[in-house]
Amino acid sequence: MRRLLPLLVLVLVLAGCGGTGSVRTQEKAKLASTPVAIVVAAGDIACPPGSPVTKTTCRQAATASLVRSLKPQKVIALGDLQYQKGSYADFLGSYAKTWGTFRDRTIPVPGNHEYYTAGAAGYYKYWAGKTTKPGYYRTAINGWQVYVLNTNCDRVDCAAERTWLAGALKAHPSRCAMIVGHHPRFSSGGEHGSALFMQSFWRIAQAAKVDVALSGHDHDYERFAPKLATGTVSAGGIRQFVSGAGGKSLYKKGATVAGSRFFLNTAPGVLRLRLTPTAYSWQYRDIWGKIRDSGTSACH
Repeated sequence: MRRLLPLLVLVLVLAGCGGTGSVRTQEKAKLASTPVAIVVAAGDIACPPGSPVTKTTCRQAATASLVRSLKPQKVIALGDLQYQKGSYADFLGSYAKTWGTFRDRTIPVPGNHEYYTAGAAGYYKYWAGKTTKPGYYRTAINGWQVYVLNTNCDRVDCAAERTWLAGALKAHPSRCAMIVGHHPRFSSGGEHGSALFMQSFWRIAQAAKVDVALSGHDHDYERFAPKLATGTVSAGGIRQFVSGAGGKSLYKKGATVAGSRFFLNTAPGVLRLRLTPTAYSWQYRDIWGKIRDSGTSACH
């Protein structure tokens, strides 16, 4: 029996090693099978047809080429998609010839320039079948609930919209969620800056533990630490991304807003998001192929 003990121990050790290897293999397989969605987001995109192209202006063709190379499942177009007035003719003459390639997978968001044409008629005509008035709606991406807002509160009834948002958040609980609207609650951009009127939307989203807010309006890229609607940095808050360097032009920087973690206003580009049902990662990609910002975070 004593002679058999070492052999028995060896068998048990080998069995244990095999078991550990099996567990590790299962863990790797589970990670590999985690569903992933690649999403690209940018706003403030297309110049009017025939506008001159410079290094940093009217680069909608370059940003469209960048989006194409990233092969996203969804494209979130963050408002002010067609300058100067969002007319249907200009949509067809400029936006449609560049970013229009992604129309079928685009989640459109109305900006203020869309309303330079009465009732944003050009926007709604171009996006027929994708969105209707009053311009806010809910969709989903890979387990994420996405709430598209019309933040033009001088054009739509935002009190009714906030009621809708609160009800939709309650009706569709999820581990991960984002709000998407043209005007940023927080921005260090020198042209527009933070939109205080967005605080009421953020309070509703914050109460529902929304993770991310995507905006444009200021023509730059900026990432914030998670913040509360009041402006306090908090792990339980919402992370604001401003991605308004989609092609039209770039704006100067203003005073740095508390919680800003990265700001760039020298390179047109897009925000690339990698969404899983429990987490997200981000990259800011410029039109020259550089990754300027990146990171990852779990959802609340």
